[in-house]
Amino acid sequence: MKKKLLLCTMLISVFAFAQQKSGAKQFWENLQKQCGKSFEGQVTEGADNDTFRNKKLVMHVRNCGETTIRIPFFVADDKSRTWVLTYKNERIQLKHDHRHEDGSEDKVTQYGGTTTNSGSSTLQFFPADQQTYDTIPNAAANVWWITLDETSFTYNLRRIGSERLFTVKFDLTKTLPTPAAPWGWKD
Repeated sequence: MKKKLLLCTMLISVFAFAQQKSGAKQFWENLQKQCGKSFEGQVTEGADNDTFRNKKLVMHVRNCGETTIRIPFFVADDKSRTWVLTYKNERIQLKHDHRHEDGSEDKVTQYGGTTTNSGSSTLQFFPADQQTYDTIPNAAANVWWITLDETSFTYNLRRIGSERLFTVKFDLTKTLPTPAAPWGWKD
């Protein structure tokens, strides 16, 4: 009887563990909760001459699907950048979609990387992929990461082996009016 009870307890534990969501899935679902919302950010790490400083920085979680989330990132009137996150097989891919005002792709676009593990509900790392190396050879040592909690979203870049570090932090407690579409998009 004790063996059967122990076996049943073990099976329930295994089943409960199998039903838990991965860190990537939890992160994805938490980010989807922000869909349609816009937030202002500020540079918290980066060079003093960084072109992003002293400009209005806005992210808009504009397009959320089951496997793709698109987040335009505006730097003042520059609407050329969109972070594209794709969820597949318990991993998340980050790509940077850069456009010109006419909507055409910039020659430096679609770089980024894919998580190597499921990460956590609040943190995902994206080491540079082969496409990044092919597009921007100096960026082969790039690692991007995004943090997400109830009050903030941070986008981060570190170039391993260098002093290059960039972080922009967005306040999720204060929404902004919905901005116009980024370059290359239609409202």
